[in-house]
Amino acid sequence: MLPGRELYWKIENLWLFYSLAALAVGLLLAGVCATVVVWRKSTSVGKIPYSSSALKQTMADVLLGRTIFKGNIAAGLMHFTIFWGFILLTIGTALLAVHEYVHPYLVGKAHLIFEAAMEIGGLILLIGVAWALFRRYGQRVPRLERRLEDGIVTIWLLIVVLSGFLLEGLRLAVQKPPWGHWSFVGFQVAGLIPAGTAEAAYPYLWWGHAFLSLGFLALIPFTKLFHLIGSPAAFYLHHLPKQAAQITERPLEVPQEEEEAPLIDEPSLKIDEAVFYDACMRCGRCVEVCPSAGAREPFAPREFVQNSRLALWRAQSSVGDIRFLNQAKEIESQTAWFCTTCAACLEVCPVYGGAFRTVSKKRAALVEEGKGVPDLMNQTLERLFNYENPWVSSKRERTTLAKTLELPLLKRGAKDVPLCYFVGCTTSYDARAQEIARSFSTLLKRADRAFGVLADKEPCCGDIPRVVGEVGLFQEKMANCLDLFEQIGITEVVTSSPHCFHNFKNEYLEKGFEVRHYSLMLKELLNAGQLKPQNPLNCTVTYHDPCYLGRHNRIFEEPREIIRAIPGVTLIEMTHHGADSLCCGGGGGRMWQGPELRGEERMSEIRVKEAQATGAEVLITACPLCLIMMEDAVKTLGLEGKLRVMDLNELVLKSVAEEKREEGK
Repeated sequence: MLPGRELYWKIENLWLFYSLAALAVGLLLAGVCATVVVWRKSTSVGKIPYSSSALKQTMADVLLGRTIFKGNIAAGLMHFTIFWGFILLTIGTALLAVHEYVHPYLVGKAHLIFEAAMEIGGLILLIGVAWALFRRYGQRVPRLERRLEDGIVTIWLLIVVLSGFLLEGLRLAVQKPPWGHWSFVGFQVAGLIPAGTAEAAYPYLWWGHAFLSLGFLALIPFTKLFHLIGSPAAFYLHHLPKQAAQITERPLEVPQEEEEAPLIDEPSLKIDEAVFYDACMRCGRCVEVCPSAGAREPFAPREFVQNSRLALWRAQSSVGDIRFLNQAKEIESQTAWFCTTCAACLEVCPVYGGAFRTVSKKRAALVEEGKGVPDLMNQTLERLFNYENPWVSSKRERTTLAKTLELPLLKRGAKDVPLCYFVGCTTSYDARAQEIARSFSTLLKRADRAFGVLADKEPCCGDIPRVVGEVGLFQEKMANCLDLFEQIGITEVVTSSPHCFHNFKNEYLEKGFEVRHYSLMLKELLNAGQLKPQNPLNCTVTYHDPCYLGRHNRIFEEPREIIRAIPGVTLIEMTHHGADSLCCGGGGGRMWQGPELRGEERMSEIRVKEAQATGAEVLITACPLCLIMMEDAVKTLGLEGKLRVMDLNELVLKSVAEEKREEGK
C-alpha cells in the first residue's frame, strides 16, 4: 500500500466548506480592491510601470526579509519564522488542492516528503507566533503596542497552528498508518488520544480548523495583516527607477463634514505614500529611534502615519475605514512641529516608509491654513521672505563677514567664475558658526584653490521653508538661487551646511551646477596633496554625524577619513554613529522655534552625554546647526573644560602647517 491520505476523511456537507471558502476569498478580494481604489482615488497615478530590476529587488526583500533585520536581529528572526512558516503551509495547501482537483501526485515518497514538510512549516510558524506573543506580552518590548487587534490576530494564528497539529494527531490516532511517524508532531499527539475519542472529535475539530483558517484569510485586508500584501507593493514602488517612479500627485480632498481635528489631512499624496500608510503594521521601530520620542516629547511618528491612513480612508472610501479593529489614536496637530526630519524613521522602517514625510505634509497644511504655526516660526518665515535669512532683519552682515575674512566676491559678468563657496544663513550670521567660514576659507586659500562668495547677494537656499511646509516660499528661494547662479555663471558650489547641500543636490531637480558639502572638498584636497596635515594634535575625538549629511545623503566615511588623516588624532565612535546616529535637535526648523518644543530631556544634551561617555576630549561635527546645538548643550550640562566642540574644518586647520603655501613655491 502506497503512502497517501484521503483529503476529506469523515467530512460531510462539503458544499458548506466550499461556500465558506468562496466567502473568505471574496472578502479578501473585496478588501484588497477597496484598498486599491483608495490608493488610486488619493493619487492621480496611471499605470504602474513594470521594472524587472524592481521586481527582483522586491522578491529579495520578501523572500530574504532584508528589511526586517534592520537594527533588530531578534525581531527580524521572529518575523522571518512567521513568514516562512506561513508561506510553507500556504504552498502545502495549494499543492494539496492540485493533488485533489488536478492530478493525484502526492502518493508514495512524495506524500511522505509532503507530510514532513508540512510539519516543519507548522513548527516554524508555531515558534514564530509564540515568540511574537512572548515579545509583546512577556518581555513587553516598549516599542510594541498592545491593542486588541494585536492580541486577536496573533492568538488567532496560534490557534490555527495548534488546531492543525491536533487535527493531524486525531487522524493518525484512528488510521494508524505505518508511515504516520513522518508527521512527527501529529504522531506524538496521536499517542496521547484514545482512538474512539479521536474518531468522534475529528469532524468537529476539522470544521473548527477550517473556519478559523478561512476566517484568518478573510481578515487580511481588514487588519494589520494587510502588510502581507501592502509590503511587497511598497517594496516594488521603492525599487522603481527614479524616472519611472515620477508619478504625479493631486490634492486630496477631505469632505467638509469631517471636522475631527486630530486627523492629519493630506494636502497631496504620491502612490508610494498611500501604499506605505496601509503597509505600516505599527511595529514601532520608528518610535524607538525617533529623537523626539527619545527625549520624551509629545510626538510619535507611528501615530502620525496611522492618523494619515485614517484620514485617507475617510476621505476616499464610501464606507470609511475598513480596519475595524484598529482606530488611530487622537493627536494634536501642533505635535507636527516636534519632528526634526532626521530620517531615522526611514532608516529602520521595514517597508521603506519615512514618517517625517507625513509630518512635512501636515506642516504644509497648517501653514496653508494659517493656524497652529508657532509664533517664532511665523517670524522666521517673514525674515526669510524679506531679508533672505532666518536670523536678523539685515543682509549687511554677509558682506561684513566677507570683508572681515577677506573673501573674494563673485560678480555678474565675470569671465572666469571660480568655485562658489555658498556660506549659508547660519554660517553667515551666528557668531560661533562664522568660525566654520573662517576655517574653511583659510583652508581653501592654503590649498591655492580659487573661490569666491556672494556676500550680500547670497540668497537663502530655501531649506527652512521647505521643511516647515511653506512650499511657495521655498519655490521662490529656489528660483532666486537658480537665477543668480545662472546670471553669474556658477557651475560649481560648495556649502558649509549639510542642509544647503541637501537642498541643492536633491530638491533642486533642474539645476546647472554641481554641489558638494565642504567635507567632500576637504577630502579631495587632502587626497591631491593640496592640504597636508602635519601638526600632531595628540587628542582623542569622537564624530557626530549630521542627519542631512549622513542619513539623508549617505556621507559617513569621508569625514572620518579626514579625521584619521590628521596625525596624533584618535577617533572613538559613540554608541550611536553612522546611519544610527542621534539627532542634535536643530533640524526640521526646530532651531527657529520657541520654548514650546520641550521634552523631559533635550536632544542635544542626550547626544553630548553620549559623546562624553566615550572619554573623548573633542566632539567633532560638520554642520553649523549641530555645532551650535552641541556647544549649547556642553554649557547647560556644565561640561566646559571637559569636552570641546569643534567643526571638522577647525580640526583640520589646526593640523595644517601655515608654511604650506611658502613650501609649495
